[in-house]
Amino acid sequence: MGEGARARLRGWVYRKRDVGGKIFIVLRDSEGILQVVIDRSQAPREAVAEAERADIEASVEAAGVLARDPRAPGGVELRAHHFKVYGESRNFPIKGGEGVDYLLDVRHLWVRSRRLTAVWRIRHTVLKALREYLERNGWWEVSPPILTQSAVEGGATLFEVNFFGRKAYLSQSAQFYLEALIYSLEKVWSLTPSFRAERSRTRRHLYEYWHLEVEQAWAGMEDLMRIGEEMVAYTVDAVLRERLEELSLLKRDTERLEPARKPGYPRITYDEALEILRRKGVDLKWGDDLGADEERLLTEEFETPFYVTHFPKQIKSFYMKTDRSRPDVVLGFDLLAPEGYGEVIGGSEREDDYEVLYARIVEEGLNPEDYKWYLDLRRYGSVPHAGFGLGVDRLVMWIAGLDHIRDSIPFPRFRDRIYP
Repeated sequence: MGEGARARLRGWVYRKRDVGGKIFIVLRDSEGILQVVIDRSQAPREAVAEAERADIEASVEAAGVLARDPRAPGGVELRAHHFKVYGESRNFPIKGGEGVDYLLDVRHLWVRSRRLTAVWRIRHTVLKALREYLERNGWWEVSPPILTQSAVEGGATLFEVNFFGRKAYLSQSAQFYLEALIYSLEKVWSLTPSFRAERSRTRRHLYEYWHLEVEQAWAGMEDLMRIGEEMVAYTVDAVLRERLEELSLLKRDTERLEPARKPGYPRITYDEALEILRRKGVDLKWGDDLGADEERLLTEEFETPFYVTHFPKQIKSFYMKTDRSRPDVVLGFDLLAPEGYGEVIGGSEREDDYEVLYARIVEEGLNPEDYKWYLDLRRYGSVPHAGFGLGVDRLVMWIAGLDHIRDSIPFPRFRDRIYP
């Protein structure tokens, strides 16, 4: 709407000033902010009285005429002839300058902040773009359970649940269920919460996170790496096209994202990663896992996301297929985001031979009976297949340039405490 147009707005009081016979209220809603001016000399007495009692975060309605004013946020203001308070807000507990722990304690209120609202919009676009990519490329969305009887990654990271007197676990991954579904739909994906009971508490970890997973029949490691980079590039491009205002509010350097808009990301092997780290003074032994510090150092070498492939078998899961030309490594891959953000995708070609998979389960000290149904998939019409999991919260964290993963999701879950 242009200057002189009549408008009616509903939202919340973001800022308020009472100066020189006028009340200036910056109104916040899902679209952004707009300054509302209530002139005591022109507005009805009832509107002035309502504006006077409107405190920060009160819900209000305003109606009037739009006018240009370069001093107003965005250069436009609403000169109101109507103003009404719907929900009072006395002494809103967030004043500015509070610490992280306090803001987490009042997370249910802090989610209203302009900064976090910008993140939620970016997150929306990330999820929309991921779904668009998959739908446009012939993938089927499915709905796997989040209660399971078997571990995908490892028993030490499981949350145990009493399921009517039987032991069950919150899912670490939908992978096994997706593997079952490729025998009917061939290319399947899901978006579910996953749970990891790891003791680590870092800026990149959540105990409940959103996990987008894909699994494809008749596919290998190279096929899924191509899909992963295309999906991430498609998503970065969508955010840069649709969410520049939000990225600017977050002070994100969008030039750092530009190189990631096109697929064709670099690839290095685990062995090459060790060589890079040794040049940087980190002396990892072959077979050591790459932690957050090592990933951060590797990302300094690249301007785009990049793949690390062919990890030692001993540090990866039993279901990953070994390289037949080099049985001590698996056909696995991680996609690391630059700028120190680290892994956003982890995947592999899956072992499709019954005898080999059975032997790997035993070798890992697991009970084959616990994986009977998973082994059945290799007994009845097994096919080469591969898949990966993408951490949505980690992806949002990188694209939005956030310092901590807790701000990539509305209500983060940490060890020892739940907010709210």
